[in-house]
Amino acid sequence: MKDPYEVLGVSRTASESEIKAAYRNLAKKYHPDNYTDSPLADVAEEKMKEVNEAYDYIMNSRKSGGESTSGGAYNNSYNPNSRYANVRMLIQQNRLDEAERILDSENEHSAEWYFLRGMCYFRRGWAQQAVQCFQRACQMEPNNMEYRQALNNMTRQQGYGFGGYNTSTGTTASECGVCDICAGAMCMNCLCRGCGGC
Repeated sequence: MKDPYEVLGVSRTASESEIKAAYRNLAKKYHPDNYTDSPLADVAEEKMKEVNEAYDYIMNSRKSGGESTSGGAYNNSYNPNSRYANVRMLIQQNRLDEAERILDSENEHSAEWYFLRGMCYFRRGWAQQAVQCFQRACQMEPNNMEYRQALNNMTRQQGYGFGGYNTSTGTTASECGVCDICAGAMCMNCLCRGCGGC
């Protein structure tokens, strides 16, 4: 199956406006109204579904930070026919409880299973568990670039080893990033010295 960028006919470095323009053109082309009473109606409907899924995937990925224009984890293996396609979509939509329920119901744990479990942990801010899952996925399929990129991004860019703290960029008040931990430690140090302690 083609990746979402190929479906829309744009490059990975395309801007948001270019992606929207490509989507609009394809939506006009394959809109069901154009194929009323046509033998191609089923084909157009399937193509329109593929275009919608590709567009949603790209936009959700970019909004959530799961994908960047330069490439990164979780962006090269979009496949709606995958055994775990629904789990991938749930993770993109941040519906982690549902995604984890499906994963928990699986008896066989493949490399993709470990990768997706790691993505759930990552989204929850549990960096150490995410790294362990990504490492297991890489051990099982060492040539899979998606799994390798996820592990590299966690170890290089995100940092880990901070227990249950969220190492994301911190977009809500409940999230706690690495910078927050450092800032908190510095404040505690200043407070302790001000009170005559430490």
